[in-house]
Amino acid sequence: MRHSALLLVGGLVAAPAAAAGTVNVTIPQLKVAEYHRPYVAVWLEPAGGGTIRTLATWYDVKKGGNEPGTKWLSDLRAWWRKGGKSLAMPADGISGATRAPGSYAIPLPGDIKPGAYVLNVEAARETGGRELVSMPISVPAKPARGAGKTELGAITLSAR
Repeated sequence: MRHSALLLVGGLVAAPAAAAGTVNVTIPQLKVAEYHRPYVAVWLEPAGGGTIRTLATWYDVKKGGNEPGTKWLSDLRAWWRKGGKSLAMPADGISGATRAPGSYAIPLPGDIKPGAYVLNVEAARETGGRELVSMPISVPAKPARGAGKTELGAITLSAR
């Protein structure tokens, strides 16, 4: 028998919002002398401009001392300027450690209003490069594809 999680709010029982789709981000294996895992930010912004919604930030969450990992989040320049600098880190549900090369799935929240958006994925790597991939998407989610050239690999949006 399957059970679904329910949320009791003000006396009403409601199921949590299902994901509207999945963003898949690939971090490629690079053959370089000194490799550091990239910091990555994934966010949505309305196609006509407006407030962004950060879906994921991957950074050195364990780095402490005089130079905590959050200090280098500003290297994700586009995300930082569009709203990352005002986000208190760690941010529950969206922040996490850097990732090794591979493919990673990020759920597209089910509470995003229908419409046209730009999906942005930005990566910055110590002693490496910086890359931003932006691609138009729509909600409800329809499959979409993009790809980086160096720091990022394939980026896809799949419908739920």
